[in-house]
Amino acid sequence: MSEFRIHHDVNELLGLLNVRGGDGAEVYIDLLQKNRTPYVTTTVSAHSAKVKMAEHSKTPEDFLRKYDELKSKNVRNLDPLVYLLSKLTEDKETLKFLQQNAKERSEMSANAASSTTTSYNIPATSSKMSMQELEELRKKLGNVTASSNVPQSSEVIRKMLRDRHNKKNPTQPNPVFPNWVYDRPALIGDFVTSPTPVGDPVVAIGTMPLAAQEQALVEDLLYVLIGVDGRDIAAQPVLGRQSRSFIVDPSLDMSIKELVNRILPVASCYSTITRFTEEKSSFEYGQVNHALTAAMRTLMKEYLILVTQLEHLHRQGTLSLQKLWFYIQPTMRTMEILASIATSVDKGECMGGSTLSLLHDRTFNYTGDSQAQELCLYLTKAASVPYFEILEKWIYRGIIKDPYSEFMVEEHELQKEKIQEDYNDKYWDQRYTIVQHRIPSFLQKMADKILNTGKYLNVVRECGRDVTCPDAKEVLYTLKERAYVEQIEKAYYYASKVLLDFLMEEKELVSRLRSIKHYFLMDKGDFFVHFMDLTEEELKKPVDDIIPPRLEALLELALRMSTANTDPFKDDLKIDLMPHDVITQLLRVLAIDTKQEKAIINAEPTEVSLSGLEAFSFDYIVKWPLSLIINRKALTRYQMLFRHMFYCKHVERLLCNVWISNKAAKQYSLHSAKWFAAAFALRQRMLNFVQNIQYYMMFEVMEPTWHIMENNLKSASNIDDVLCHHTSFLDNCLKDCMLTNPELLRIFSKLMSVCVMFTNCMQRFTHSMRIDSEMKRLTFGNSASTERTEEAEKKRLASKFLAEHVDALQSDSGFEATISKFDSNFSTLLLELLDKLSIYSTNDCEHSMINIIYRLDFNGFYTERLEKMAIERSQKTAGARISLEASISLCRKVMGITRSGRF
Repeated sequence: MSEFRIHHDVNELLGLLNVRGGDGAEVYIDLLQKNRTPYVTTTVSAHSAKVKMAEHSKTPEDFLRKYDELKSKNVRNLDPLVYLLSKLTEDKETLKFLQQNAKERSEMSANAASSTTTSYNIPATSSKMSMQELEELRKKLGNVTASSNVPQSSEVIRKMLRDRHNKKNPTQPNPVFPNWVYDRPALIGDFVTSPTPVGDPVVAIGTMPLAAQEQALVEDLLYVLIGVDGRDIAAQPVLGRQSRSFIVDPSLDMSIKELVNRILPVASCYSTITRFTEEKSSFEYGQVNHALTAAMRTLMKEYLILVTQLEHLHRQGTLSLQKLWFYIQPTMRTMEILASIATSVDKGECMGGSTLSLLHDRTFNYTGDSQAQELCLYLTKAASVPYFEILEKWIYRGIIKDPYSEFMVEEHELQKEKIQEDYNDKYWDQRYTIVQHRIPSFLQKMADKILNTGKYLNVVRECGRDVTCPDAKEVLYTLKERAYVEQIEKAYYYASKVLLDFLMEEKELVSRLRSIKHYFLMDKGDFFVHFMDLTEEELKKPVDDIIPPRLEALLELALRMSTANTDPFKDDLKIDLMPHDVITQLLRVLAIDTKQEKAIINAEPTEVSLSGLEAFSFDYIVKWPLSLIINRKALTRYQMLFRHMFYCKHVERLLCNVWISNKAAKQYSLHSAKWFAAAFALRQRMLNFVQNIQYYMMFEVMEPTWHIMENNLKSASNIDDVLCHHTSFLDNCLKDCMLTNPELLRIFSKLMSVCVMFTNCMQRFTHSMRIDSEMKRLTFGNSASTERTEEAEKKRLASKFLAEHVDALQSDSGFEATISKFDSNFSTLLLELLDKLSIYSTNDCEHSMINIIYRLDFNGFYTERLEKMAIERSQKTAGARISLEASISLCRKVMGITRSGRF
């Protein structure tokens, strides 16, 4: 069971039990993962648990009857469930809580039912019911009870199975027997009940001598043993899956009647087996049941031969009732086992793997009875032949040919092309799935390997290569599981190697991943310098005004002008302008497989117009079968990382441009060097923050994690390991880059916004200073020859300055306050980020994130403030604890006063 399945089941259980608050589901999940041991069912433990539950039950007979009924239907995991329930009965506190919870749930369901109950026309209590009304009501209730208990007819079940098959395989309808096969009951070989009594009713058998009674009964028994009514022994009609019963002439001598009643169960078993073989041999019940009925018919031939030999002895006059009983006894055990198996298969509605599970369990349960075990082993071997034929095609060639839906692996119609279009496509997980109730119990441990073996070969086949396992041998059922387990393991290792070599060598998976790393993880520095220089003006525009072909052309130019030109897969890199910003994309990823997913997918894009920088991302063309690894989910994660780092690189470039502008602004006369120096220092702190964040993400997160993944890929033994390592690489990068923590991401986004606003402010100020200096130069110029031209230039620049930068011209005090505000906001947010990182690195063991603190606080500048914040936080926690303890103490005192009566 996977971690996600455990998490889901624990949450479901807490919801059903109405458990609120406490430590939450995580504590129970950790306990379950640390203490998972498979429960191995033994006959002794199952029996003791059943006895304990019967003793605890208020109606033990009903419990045991229901247990036997479920056992006869071959219900999976029945014994482990009973064992768990028996353990719950030992825990009084848990039992009390469950009883209270059951009571509350029953009251809620009763209230809900009362509001939706269908009204019946029952006479009012004030008036008495007449006898006619009472009789009508009794008939209606009797009809409802009878209809609910009567099982569905064989014809209805066959039609239902046929419709299910035709719906799944419309091009291959099931063959159908002609109607006369079912309309002529005499062809079945079972008893045909006649409305008129058979034989001469005038002479009662009780009036005949004992010798004559014995001979007459021997003849009747020989008829009854092959499904034909006798004169004095008549078969009773059966309803549904009931066993056949017989009526013997009551005037028969008691000694003879006693011996007859000993032999009649054989006839009853014969009737059960005959009806089973005739019904389950239909095409609708599958190949396994058909093979089982064929094996039973083979055994029944021996039985019929025995009856024929006994009839021959009877004609010779040498067969007495005692001899008949002597000759029939060895067959009784065989007939009982066959009838028991037929009844269990019929009750459990078993098909395919569930039939084989029942036969396998019966074979093991008869350990110690060699004759019975050999009989069950013969039936299991015969029934498993068609199932193993399907298994061989699957594990040796990757083909499923299962016309009757009996095999453990089920195929679903999914298009592999969608794996590149839909970010939430589940082709690899859902194209072929395991159906639990079709898994034979002796293949339960190998189910996952069987599934993966066929999946691996199927992927190679869909790429146009025909593969067949060189070690293919016939798989046969045996009590020694190791025989077919070895065959399945050989096929699994071959399929794993074939697909892995196909992806790694022929499709160059690692080279593809390196190519993606170059672009999405910004591995090629010169390429990004060229690309950002070329597209800077274009990406500043609103996304609706950007021309994608122009960006594609600039991307092509940047690829050709940089070292990325040597990448053989560079042509698969494409431009993608996303309809949402990076935060929305993050929410889309986090909402996968949740209830909010559909709402987020269908949500309208934000009303605020995105700029090209906010919407820009790369995309990558990946074809089958590499799209199994580099699927849309993986590309979405790559895009998240790229957009995050691309924006950081953009902010760094803005701060570097401010540095260049500030270097040029030093030549201008400044009225107050103090605030201008403060702006210089703040810009340097921001630049240091952004560069260290980038260095941390690239060289302390992505590069080490990438090398770990590369080493893991070298030792991977199958495609599932590759998928696991690749997904783990991306998840670790996202987590360590603070993209999976909304709280850290919110603070980081605010820091980036403060940096961008600061750069815009500084650029406006530098531009205004440049214009002011130019105006002064034009005002105090000494050249007489150009006086008129300079005056015109002066007026033009002044009007431009006043039109574009009226709100940018501020007083020295106003600008100083603005810089101070930026400094305060940046410092507050940075301290908050460092504080949160310190908490997560300590409490959640996110040790890699603490490296950010070491890099940003390398000289202890923020240490004192962080320590102060930690002390304040601990004081608040201690104060809350003290107030909680005081409240509890007060409540206890009040409760004590109330109980003592002194209130």
